[in-house]
Amino acid sequence: MQFIKRNLWSLATMALVLVIAMVGDASAQSSVGGSTIMDTATSKTVSVFQSVKTIIFVLGGFGLVALAWAAIFGKINWKWLAALATGLAILAAASSIVEYATGDKAATTAGLNTTFGNM
Repeated sequence: MQFIKRNLWSLATMALVLVIAMVGDASAQSSVGGSTIMDTATSKTVSVFQSVKTIIFVLGGFGLVALAWAAIFGKINWKWLAALATGLAILAAASSIVEYATGDKAATTAGLNTTFGNM
């Protein structure tokens, strides 16, 4: 038991290396059906990002309402307003930012559009 406690990170790293080594087999099996593992990963990542984006926009809306109430009572924290507005703007333009940085339109073709619209 003492050996496991001392070498927990080493064992975890070894397990991760073994999992990565087996990815080639999984990729070969999935390409038989016509779609590669990267296509599957891209589509799943896009769907997760779209769901998380919706949730964050809803929470950001509640934050804007809370800041509006604070403004009504004269207790507004301008740092919070700036941080919330900047964060929501970056999230809205995330697809265009990734597209610009990578030069690849794979996310756009997979269905991930920006809130501002692709230009």
